[in-house]
Amino acid sequence: MFFVVFFKSLLLVSLGLFGGQFFVDAQQLPQSEVDALNEIVKTMGGLGANWSFNGSACEFKVTPARDDEVNPTTNITCNILNNTRHITTLIFKRWSLSGVLPHQVDRLPQLQHIDLAYNYLNGSIPVEWSSRQWKFMDLEANQFFGTVPAQLGKLVNLETLRLSSNSLTGNLPMEFAELKNLKNFRINDNNFNGSIPDIFQSWKVIDRLELQGSGLEGPIPSSISGLKSLTQLRISDINGTNQAFPEIQNLTALKRLSLRNCSISGEIPQYIWGIKNLRVLDLSFNSLTGELSNVQIDGIFKFIFLSGNSLSGNIPESILRKGTNVDLSYNNFNLPSSEQPACRESQDLNLNLFRSSVVKNNLNGVLPCQDNFKCDQYRHSFHINCGGQNVKVHGSTFEGDGNVDDGAAKSYLNHDANWGFSSTGDFTDDDDEQNTRYIADSDSSLISSELYTNARIAPLSLTYFGYCLANGNYLVTLNFAEILFPNDTTFRSLGRRIFDIYIQDKLVEKDFNIEAEASGVLKPISKPYNVTIANNSLEIRFNWAGKGTTATPKRGVYGPLVSAISVEDLNFKPGKKNIASIVVGVVAGFCILVLVLGILYWKYYVRTKSSKQTDLKGLDLQTNSFTLKQIKAATNNFDSLNKIGEGGFGPVFKGLLSDGTIIAVKQLSSKSKQGNREFLNEIGMISCLQHPNLVKLHGCCIEGDQLLLVYEYMENNCLARALFGRNNCQLKLDWPTRQKICLGIARGLAFLHEESRFKIVHRDIKATNVLLDRDLNPKISDFGLAKLDEEEKTHISTRVAGTIGYMAPEYALWGYLTYKADVYSFGVVALEIVSGINNMSFVPDDNCACLLDWACHLQQNGKLKELVDPKLKSEFKEEEAERMIKVSILCTNGSPSLRPTMSEVVGMLEGTTKIPDAIPEAGSYSQDLRFKAIRDQRLLMQNQSLVGNHAGHPTLAGSSTSGQDLYTVNEESYLRYKATKDDSYEQIESKSSVSDLQLSTSMPSWTGSSTSGHDLYSNHLSSK
Repeated sequence: MFFVVFFKSLLLVSLGLFGGQFFVDAQQLPQSEVDALNEIVKTMGGLGANWSFNGSACEFKVTPARDDEVNPTTNITCNILNNTRHITTLIFKRWSLSGVLPHQVDRLPQLQHIDLAYNYLNGSIPVEWSSRQWKFMDLEANQFFGTVPAQLGKLVNLETLRLSSNSLTGNLPMEFAELKNLKNFRINDNNFNGSIPDIFQSWKVIDRLELQGSGLEGPIPSSISGLKSLTQLRISDINGTNQAFPEIQNLTALKRLSLRNCSISGEIPQYIWGIKNLRVLDLSFNSLTGELSNVQIDGIFKFIFLSGNSLSGNIPESILRKGTNVDLSYNNFNLPSSEQPACRESQDLNLNLFRSSVVKNNLNGVLPCQDNFKCDQYRHSFHINCGGQNVKVHGSTFEGDGNVDDGAAKSYLNHDANWGFSSTGDFTDDDDEQNTRYIADSDSSLISSELYTNARIAPLSLTYFGYCLANGNYLVTLNFAEILFPNDTTFRSLGRRIFDIYIQDKLVEKDFNIEAEASGVLKPISKPYNVTIANNSLEIRFNWAGKGTTATPKRGVYGPLVSAISVEDLNFKPGKKNIASIVVGVVAGFCILVLVLGILYWKYYVRTKSSKQTDLKGLDLQTNSFTLKQIKAATNNFDSLNKIGEGGFGPVFKGLLSDGTIIAVKQLSSKSKQGNREFLNEIGMISCLQHPNLVKLHGCCIEGDQLLLVYEYMENNCLARALFGRNNCQLKLDWPTRQKICLGIARGLAFLHEESRFKIVHRDIKATNVLLDRDLNPKISDFGLAKLDEEEKTHISTRVAGTIGYMAPEYALWGYLTYKADVYSFGVVALEIVSGINNMSFVPDDNCACLLDWACHLQQNGKLKELVDPKLKSEFKEEEAERMIKVSILCTNGSPSLRPTMSEVVGMLEGTTKIPDAIPEAGSYSQDLRFKAIRDQRLLMQNQSLVGNHAGHPTLAGSSTSGQDLYTVNEESYLRYKATKDDSYEQIESKSSVSDLQLSTSMPSWTGSSTSGHDLYSNHLSSK
């Protein structure tokens, strides 16, 4: 008996001890899941040191990397299952994570809920995910591509599957028919192929089904008729042949039914109007016919959209219910009179009847409820500031519609100006049943013109129309700016706005994308169209066809958007009938004025102008002409706060034109006669040049003593600043960006040398003369030193000028100028791009005098990789880097005849032209040529403590007319050099000769450059 009691006591104690230990272990998350979670976070990217996880307590700590409005959501939930703690919920939402979907998720055996919506994640959906017991999967609003794995059909416990707003392709797997527990299924905004599969028969508990803009084709499967639990059915924009109205009479729980643009024909079934809980009905843009005269509504409709069909008969009073938005536009109803219920204005009803009548050939059909409307007079123009207030731009008053009450079914007439608009659609899921989001606003400082700070937006269709217009030929200008998408690197930038534009029922723009057309957000763009008006009316329609995104950057910002509209009669001349009397008065007054001012005009203006006309003779200007008043207004009278640089010509100012265009104004110093000559030189050449990799010249101003150039403004300054500037000025240039910049420079030079109207040698290619736009596209600037290669002598003179360290040896030593001089300079700049090292800041030693010298040394020792910028770490492709370096060395060969042309350089960089297996090595003679000028210059700087320009680049002046200001050329040395050239080089370069240059036997004279990248933008570069 004693032993029995003893063993029972011992057993209880043991169970207590081990049971306690077991309890502790159950609270501890397995290390395998902790490791898997950390790997998952690493694979998705973007958190780094901001993330930490305590497995013992299942606690995480994460800090947003930026302070913005995206409100990222994170949740890790752990639960005890089978006496062991496991991760069951994983949420990283709105983090803008930029990695890929983590396959390590399959190491979380009890995970049931995963939400990675609203990120930058890309790649395909892993097949490994198909073995989980998940209930919830949300991958909405990312960048996923490829097909959806058929294996996901094995996730039989799945209740929610959201794949919207991605780039998924292929067919929807038939295996999805096994997902019998699905309650929420959304695949909107994708690029799927094929027909909608018949997979719905077993989805008995589905509550929400969305296939809007999915890319799938019709018809709609009949099995949808059995989904009795559906409260929301949304299918839109499916192609295919016409189909009958789906049999959905059993879907009595519906609250929202959208079958928009689904090629549905026939009549609307009567049972639709009897669904008691139906709040939203959207059957717009189908081929529906029949009458609505017998409609009896039992439901609680809030929105009825029937636009774009062929419905006929009278408009029933039964659908005109208090608090309802009804859109019947673009149909064939009987024309209602002003006395009928449909024409009675009501504050509790939004009703859109624009072009709802069977009458199409007169204004009464376009504008119902306007009995026997007639035009008292005909207008020749109108201007609209869409979504804004009245504003005057370029002498025209743009009338605003920003004070018009909004609605999901809205038509508006401006009787004073004979124009109006029609707006259709409700933004889904924006929690705004008051419909207040039809005007877009922007407070960005990048949008300064009042025409672009506001815009009108519509979810489905937006039509602006003009009436009582004189027939004739018109210019219609549509103005846009994407002001609702942010200029950042969050998931919000993945938003895509795509819509179609019709003018007079003719499609003029298919899949129009404002951001793509303007090359960025918050950038204005204007689209002009020539239009013929023959029936005294004009119609401009913006239509959303289901493409783009509906959930990013947030819900309620998709659909067509327009900022301003300008309509002008091309043939109309104001006051033409009274021209005779006006001419008499003007001529008389003018004659008197000429008599009074003639002498003053001749004395103070003509003399000055005549000298400028002499310089301008022969210049075929292809630019706009600005007045001094316009330039002063743009720069706030040359306010010092707008000054962005100081060049040899004088200051450079940032300006803002009245149309919102940001410009850079180069103001020629009135003290510099040589500057005037170079200024006119720039106008003569740049006005003829248009290329994506050349800085665009908007125009010029020659008024009084003012000589001004108006350039496009470059947001990211110059390449030198991006690579070598102070730490707070440098830009993070990854390898693809560096490749793009290098190739862009090459294309720009190839255009100058071989494709432009004038064949031009730039002569001063360097990093400060390569500017970068908002998207880091390179644009070559500064043609003040360029040489026109024309057969006949022109007024534009040739001078020896350039920057030591970038000048070809034959040009630096003897002044022999050919296109190959630019090729050499490009090679040096390309080496700077690869290495991130400023050639003029290179620290020399006994072996290497400059960056090029070092590159040649590394090539000879087979160590080219050491030249690549350490800031790139390992994030570059060795093959591509080696190609760029080899091309650079080939370009900087000491012998011009051995250098490639710039078109050949473009081919080698693009990979379409083979780089010579053995890069030609010029002998010791040319090696001396390449580095002699560098070594001599360094010695000169040491002896005289010479200080260069802003960037530390000593530059040869090219703007003086005296021999002392020119870099000297020793004629005897030149002739000796010329005698050493081979015959092929003699033939290739026969157009350039010493007669083009001013020769002197004096010592070199060094001075700061009068034309460089600093003329456009200030660049105070720190030495590396």
